[in-house]
Amino acid sequence: MNFIEELTWRGMIHSMMPGTEEQLAKEMTTAYLGIDPTADSLHIGHLVGVMMLRHFQRCGHKPLALVGGATGMIGDPSGKSAERNLLDEATLRHNQACIKEQLSKFLDFDSDAPNAAEMVNNYDWMKDFSFLGFIRDIGKHITVNYMMAKDSVKKRLSAESSVGMSFTEFTYQLVQGFDFLHLYETKNCRLQLGGSDQWGNITTGSELIRRKLGGEAFALTCPLITKADGGKFGKTESGNVWLSPKYTSPYKFYQFWLNVSDADAEKYIKIFTFLSRQEVEELAAQHAEAPHLRLLQKRLAKEITIMVHSEQDYEMAVEASNILFGNATSDSLKKLDDDTLLAVFDGVPQFEVSKEVVGAKLMDVLTEKAAVFASKGEMRKLIQNGGFAVNKEKCSDLEAVLTADMLLNDKFLLVQKGKKNYFLLTFA
Repeated sequence: MNFIEELTWRGMIHSMMPGTEEQLAKEMTTAYLGIDPTADSLHIGHLVGVMMLRHFQRCGHKPLALVGGATGMIGDPSGKSAERNLLDEATLRHNQACIKEQLSKFLDFDSDAPNAAEMVNNYDWMKDFSFLGFIRDIGKHITVNYMMAKDSVKKRLSAESSVGMSFTEFTYQLVQGFDFLHLYETKNCRLQLGGSDQWGNITTGSELIRRKLGGEAFALTCPLITKADGGKFGKTESGNVWLSPKYTSPYKFYQFWLNVSDADAEKYIKIFTFLSRQEVEELAAQHAEAPHLRLLQKRLAKEITIMVHSEQDYEMAVEASNILFGNATSDSLKKLDDDTLLAVFDGVPQFEVSKEVVGAKLMDVLTEKAAVFASKGEMRKLIQNGGFAVNKEKCSDLEAVLTADMLLNDKFLLVQKGKKNYFLLTFA
């Protein structure tokens, strides 16, 4: 496999320094990509970079995932309008361990192959650097004129910016440049990968290598992912779409990809899966013939949910989706774990009820203990008209009793009025 060819047809190259392709053709090359460890999970905004690293390794090259412990303590001004909160070392180390665990699903860290991936943290080589040492050994090689010419700096110092820029952030590109220099010297790293907003920082690194060591290093960036409607990729009403199930359930993760537009699905399936060009083209053709079947979205959601979570999580997400949008049965409900069940019914009216009511009539529970019905008369009428269901099963018994075996996961009861009105009772 040819790395550049693979990324090109997938639409994953924005800019590339001359000589990059020749370097990759010449020998196994080491490249690094920086990840900001501001949280203990990656979100889908990180995924493009992670996929680049995976492609890089699949093409026989050696990927380095750099966790920016030192740079995370400073904050990167690129694409930001304000400074970020800075982290302490204990938090950084915790975040690093969590990120490595997530990256292990994409990269081979553990084999003895010559191109096994490595994780490095720039805090390890920056922490002992004195300020005087840094400005003497590094700062003198890059002029202020050169640094001021970068877009990330110009935008923040322009007349339109009311915020300005601290000296701390101004030095960021030098710190990142030093990372490249250090990895060039210690790991023979010849290439830095990143998003297109990182171009200025990356080229500062290759320039530093050239000026200080007379060496040659390269840069390759991918486009920043956008949505067809111009909205920000990876953001929902509730915030980032995270890779950790702790922050975004596999069901919500699956739903995010399932609900992208046709235009986005065709773009994303190239970037976020490892399907071949032929498979993607065939899928796109089938989708064009019957867009209502959403074949692209379904395959995209399947591939990426299995890759980030697991086959089991994917199957549960499909089951969960069918509950709201298909003809699911009580058996489907019983397969869901607590988090998925709550994620599916997030937004429906919920009631907390004491477990002591088990053994009471459903009519009493749903009118007196939880206000699902305004009156027993209303509930009686709906039951008689066949519009009442418990756990997806029609209930026509006016005298029905709430029994312990009705409770999903020993604590939930799903009540349905008509086709679309759901209520979730939690028993404690």
